[in-house]
Amino acid sequence: MHLHKTVLIYLFLLISNFVIAQVDTTSTVQEAPDLITSSNEVGLDERINQAFTPFANFIESVVLYSFRAFDTDIPLIVIILSFGGLFFSFYFGFPSIRKFGLAIRVVQGKYDDIENADTPEIKTINLNTSHGDIVDTIRDESHHGEVSHFQALATAVSGTVGLGNIAGVTIAISLGGPGATFWMIVSGLLGMTLKFVECTLGVQYRDIDKNGVVYGGPMYYLSKGLKEKGYANLGKALAIVFAILCIGGSFGGGNAAQSNQAAAQIASLFGMTGGSSGFIIGIGIAVLVGITIIGGIKRIATVTEMLVPFMAVIYILACLIVIGSNFSYLGTAFSQIFTQAFSPQAGLGGLVGVLVIGFRRAAFSNEAGAGSASIAHSAVRTKYSASEGLVALLEPFIDTIVICTMTALVIIIFNGTDPFAYGAQAVTLSDGNIYQGATLTSKAFESSISWFPIVLTIAIFLFAVSTMISWSYYGQQAWMYLFGRSKAMEMTYKILFLMFIVIGASANMSAVWGFSDAMILAMVFPNMIGLLFLFPVVKNQLARFENDIKGK
Repeated sequence: MHLHKTVLIYLFLLISNFVIAQVDTTSTVQEAPDLITSSNEVGLDERINQAFTPFANFIESVVLYSFRAFDTDIPLIVIILSFGGLFFSFYFGFPSIRKFGLAIRVVQGKYDDIENADTPEIKTINLNTSHGDIVDTIRDESHHGEVSHFQALATAVSGTVGLGNIAGVTIAISLGGPGATFWMIVSGLLGMTLKFVECTLGVQYRDIDKNGVVYGGPMYYLSKGLKEKGYANLGKALAIVFAILCIGGSFGGGNAAQSNQAAAQIASLFGMTGGSSGFIIGIGIAVLVGITIIGGIKRIATVTEMLVPFMAVIYILACLIVIGSNFSYLGTAFSQIFTQAFSPQAGLGGLVGVLVIGFRRAAFSNEAGAGSASIAHSAVRTKYSASEGLVALLEPFIDTIVICTMTALVIIIFNGTDPFAYGAQAVTLSDGNIYQGATLTSKAFESSISWFPIVLTIAIFLFAVSTMISWSYYGQQAWMYLFGRSKAMEMTYKILFLMFIVIGASANMSAVWGFSDAMILAMVFPNMIGLLFLFPVVKNQLARFENDIKGK
């Protein structure tokens, strides 16, 4: 309770500071309009950025600790993910390839009759409260917990298919060149196996309370699974660490990074300038998301679950239009992807540098190894935990291998028509303007589809809101694991979450993305320890499922 009061007092002071800053800025503009263009004038966006950047840089330096090798700074987290993915891929016989067909059949519901036989009814978690239903997964309100594999997959994908696929991929290509695409694909294949392992464990160790509400994810398989192995204290400690990091991830990559790029795209489309444009847009996004996560989600869930997949399809079709209209460049694009993966252009950090960029961006996009998706997958209705693990391996395929690769091809093809120098996050185009992230993606689409920036802005906004809603659920479950399931704790988390929407929209992109990478990737440390202890459980559950479907 003391913690709750402290947080509320801190929030009050923080919000008061924002309001005072806004008033001061407005007063300055009204009283001395000639100072608006002065180089000494500091806008509200910059004030927030100046306060946020040192904190973001500190977090990034700790989590993304790097060591020097092959003339490249290699983040330790990339080594952990890549070797972890390789180990599990060999151990399970490359399920990303060999079990792909089985995963498709499970999603199609081919084995529903044996999976759901004699399975008790369970009640699912509301995406934004501790009661109700998971958005995008409920089939029938009269049958709580009737969550199909396809619906569970759609829920988890909505949390990963977002601006990482649009802005993040563009950053990877502008920094690492076309070769980064190849390593993103490789990382995606390894990520498929990691998702399989962690989501199997998420279902295996999920918790159901006396009211039938399901809770799952790394917090539970770390604490319960390691307790089974005789490491109760270690499991509890890792679960607490993961929960703390998951909350940070929900504020960063699941929130601030999304609002940052959505605000940048909206400002670019409408030509909004000025020191407070990001703050104003952030307030607007926070209001809309707040309406969703605080009280109105059931009224708009049906519309959202139809619009977001529709916009994803529109985005893919737009990619195909750009690729098709520049078909003559396609062969060159693929050639650059493969050749520069191993022989990158000068100044891009060499082979290892491009590999690191590709792996880092792919890991941020699909979140494989971070354990977040297992929270959503845990509510599936099945008595075979491995069946949902197989479904989960499709996530990085959809997110990284399909959508990210399409975005990369669009950027590479665009570079062939309006050349820019690789090796920097922000690039200068022939019109003399500087572009980065989603704004560069928009420019690439505009070169072939003049009206597409409007559609892309809508898509970015929907992807951002969808991701924020999903991550508000992830973060809230972690928050309630730490502080209890009271309404006061729930509301405290939601207020903090909405504040980070405004902060993300107001801060500059490098600070936001650094913080976002750090918080989501930090979840890998406790999660991977749990996976290394518990992977034999996954093998046993996979064998059990495969043996039973063979006898069908």
